Amino acid sequence: MPDLVPLRRALISVSDKTGLTELGQALVARGVEILSTGGTAQALREAGCPVTDVAEVTGMPEMMGGRVKTLHPAVHGGLLALREDPAHLTAMEEHGIAPIDLLVVNLYPFEATVAAGADAAQAIEQIDIGGPAMIRAAAKNHAHVAAVVDVEDYAALLAELEANDGATTLAFRQGLALTAFGRTAAYDAAVSGWMAGRLGVFAPRRRVMAGRLAEELRYGENPHQRAAFYTEGAPGPSVASATQLQGKSLSYNNINDTDAALALAAEFATAEGPACVIVKHANPCGVARGASALEAYRKALDCDRVSAFGGIVALNTPLDAETARAILGLFTEVVIAPGISDEAQALFAEKPNLRLLLAPGMPDPAEAGLAVRQVAGGWLVQDADTRMVAPEALQVVTKRAPTPVELADMRFAWAVAKHVKSNAIVYAKDGATVGIGAGQMSRVDSARIAAEKARAMAGALGLGEPPTVGAAVASDAFFPFADGIEALAAAGATAVIQPGGSMRDAEVIEAAEAHGIAMVLTGERHFRH
Repeated sequence: MPDLVPLRRALISVSDKTGLTELGQALVARGVEILSTGGTAQALREAGCPVTDVAEVTGMPEMMGGRVKTLHPAVHGGLLALREDPAHLTAMEEHGIAPIDLLVVNLYPFEATVAAGADAAQAIEQIDIGGPAMIRAAAKNHAHVAAVVDVEDYAALLAELEANDGATTLAFRQGLALTAFGRTAAYDAAVSGWMAGRLGVFAPRRRVMAGRLAEELRYGENPHQRAAFYTEGAPGPSVASATQLQGKSLSYNNINDTDAALALAAEFATAEGPACVIVKHANPCGVARGASALEAYRKALDCDRVSAFGGIVALNTPLDAETARAILGLFTEVVIAPGISDEAQALFAEKPNLRLLLAPGMPDPAEAGLAVRQVAGGWLVQDADTRMVAPEALQVVTKRAPTPVELADMRFAWAVAKHVKSNAIVYAKDGATVGIGAGQMSRVDSARIAAEKARAMAGALGLGEPPTVGAAVASDAFFPFADGIEALAAAGATAVIQPGGSMRDAEVIEAAEAHGIAMVLTGERHFRH
């Protein structure tokens, strides 16, 4: 297997013509013969580059609207031939096949076409056939051929040629082959995923997922773990599409926690007023609505100031200067919002290590999607939990119905509970969480921990009584025993929303009646593991 392969002949056929002129001119200056097709050939000629049409090489014109043009032995033989194999060389000579040393191909924009809302016929026409076939051929034969599939590799190719007197090294070609096979795999994954969605097939026989490297991270959850961030190219607002305005690079945990914070903040419609979420280790430690972003932040912070230290803050409305000043009063890892004033941005600049992200809007909490988790030997795939119970679907099961204020806090707490690790208990009062119990093996422990945190905050804030007194509570799943209700009653809660469905529902409801707690059932749970 040779190391240096001189570049004498290239085939270029690209949909994205960014950088094409500069690449073509640089190759021509090195005496490289260029083969090309269609619009690429025209663009190169307009840039003054001599080009040989692939049709001249194959002896066959492009046909069927361009569907057939490069699927020919004159092309694939030139890409696949092993130059050290006498039988291959003989076949090339017999059939007039010349070697191709460089393939530059980027594929029909299938993903962008689908993302733009194209119909099925338009999408199908953007499924590239010849491109992937050539890429795979060139990448397979990377011992002799360089396969470039990304515009950002043009500069690296030209630098490689400059460093090696017009040749490419084996290491360089191997790296390009790795990228090339990843590109065709991702392309096929996009087509397969689109077809599954179009046909309404939730569980196709083979599920393929692909991402593009956004950045290699310093480490994973712990310093001894390697980590990287891949994006799937979805167009909607997300951590992946956010712009980092300042601060250190995001860590693995930062990205995970910021994703959790933004998803929860999106549960509260911007049109209905500001909301603030503070997350620590992927769990909310404070969530609130307010008349202003500042009020929402302060109310969220007052749920658990201890846990908020070093947390992630997400807002559903633009950041103003007053809110920025308040946030800067406590060490915070990441702040994300759908907008920011110039004054607020200037204030954050005084803390250059704080990571400030600008989201391009708020995600749609009802948008369908998939939640994927790796387990040993495979993947678990499920629909994203986008359900939110409608008011008319709530079932009052106690003699006392909740007051309008209690009902509003119930629904607020229920929205939060969906984003809290199970077992989840959320106390809420006046549009703010006042106690959150997360990730416990026992639901009653979650209820007690949340109440204990609320009592601790009451002491820190100088309140006369714990804020759980008079609060509404959400439980992400049913209460298996009445002890959970007893814990809520001990904390002073007056209303509870939960799915119901326990064998002991009657006992649980009876306990609520005994303590004057209004209870509402949703009929659906929100486990989050």
